Amino acid sequence: MKKILFICAMAIAVVSCKNNTTPETVTVHTQTETVKKEVSKEDLAANYNKAEFKIDGMTCAIGCAKRIEGKLAAMEGVKSAKVDFEQKLAMVEYNDAKVDFDALTSTVAKVPGDYKISDMKNVEAFSKE
Repeated sequence: MKKILFICAMAIAVVSCKNNTTPETVTVHTQTETVKKEVSKEDLAANYNKAEFKIDGMTCAIGCAKRIEGKLAAMEGVKSAKVDFEQKLAMVEYNDAKVDFDALTSTVAKVPGDYKISDMKNVEAFSKE
């Protein structure tokens, strides 16, 4: 009986120690794409305004703030958009012939999440750049 138990224990030890593999390290390369807008003669002559407004309801800088910033920057007539998560502040430079406050508000409202815009105003210079 002792011999059978000894043989079983040795068999288990040999089989379980046989597969000693080290974890495989996988490197994933990511690539960010920069979108450049073509500037037309109409855009060069356009009157650009700067707007600032508070956005409440953001929970993270990478998901919420960057998603809102991307949607605002992709709008027709928006020259630049920056969303500061820590201050809950959006800063948008836009062509007033193509974009108004309602368009900015509706674009933020279309982003998945529950965001509330307040204190929307035109400014001469952004408070934080």
